[in-house]
Amino acid sequence: MTSNNALQEFMGVCQARAEAALAARLPAENRMPERLHQAMRYSALGGGKRLRPLLTYATGQALGVSLDLLDGPAAAVEMIHVYSLIHDDLPAMDDDSLRRGKPTCHVAFDEATAILAGDGLQALAFHVLAQDPTINVPAENRIAMIECLATASGSLGMVGGQAIDLHSVGKALDLPALENMHIRKTGALIRASVKLAALAKTPIEAVVADRLDHYAKCIGLSFQIKDDILDEESDTQTLGKTQGKDRDNNKPNYPALLGLAGAKQKAQELHEDALDSLSGLGPEAELLRELSRFIIDRQH
Repeated sequence: MTSNNALQEFMGVCQARAEAALAARLPAENRMPERLHQAMRYSALGGGKRLRPLLTYATGQALGVSLDLLDGPAAAVEMIHVYSLIHDDLPAMDDDSLRRGKPTCHVAFDEATAILAGDGLQALAFHVLAQDPTINVPAENRIAMIECLATASGSLGMVGGQAIDLHSVGKALDLPALENMHIRKTGALIRASVKLAALAKTPIEAVVADRLDHYAKCIGLSFQIKDDILDEESDTQTLGKTQGKDRDNNKPNYPALLGLAGAKQKAQELHEDALDSLSGLGPEAELLRELSRFIIDRQH
């Protein structure tokens, strides 16, 4: 079994690795247009759990893939995540002023720069997958990585989930509808984080890829449920973002539908399902198991 200390050590190493991978691939602050590049770096560097890169690296470790090969995919998926946060925080969407414990991009810069910073990060993510020389995989795998991230981040994935979320304000969703929204909004990019590492494994057995995808689907939902629970139970300082924002905006969430106890039970069930999906994998997948537990135990 992997101890909690080992997990914390792995997380520290991979968070630092993801930070370095992002810093190396983002345009320099003094490169024209300077203000845009400053906004991109401001939002992407120096904060966050880096859960998606962590999952990419942990999946790679489970599959015996070199972490050097995964720096590009890990940076690309985090760029998409950061772009989504910048746009989610805009006044036209969630209208939030705090993210990762510091002013949101549109507050620190301005709305137009924030929009363009998100656009720039989105485009850069696909440039990295297409061109990064450290992604040493066959051409068909590289193309599959690009397709994977494009599908996960587009109207059938993350962006579509955000559209459903905005359209659902003030409405009562049943459990299947709520899960469908979050499978897209939060879950799609988490599944892509795992799949990008699987696509770096050449070849990979179909049954292993399917098990990993099911694992990622489960933890994507459990992550969102835990976010909803923390929005009710935590505080702004701990979260690094405005506590109670979803409730104040009358957004549908798991505690409202299931109650806090029911939401916690649902997260636990998804954690157990995630572990079951890894039952065919050996001790190399222990970090993935520990990350699933971390997701439902975290406090921010």
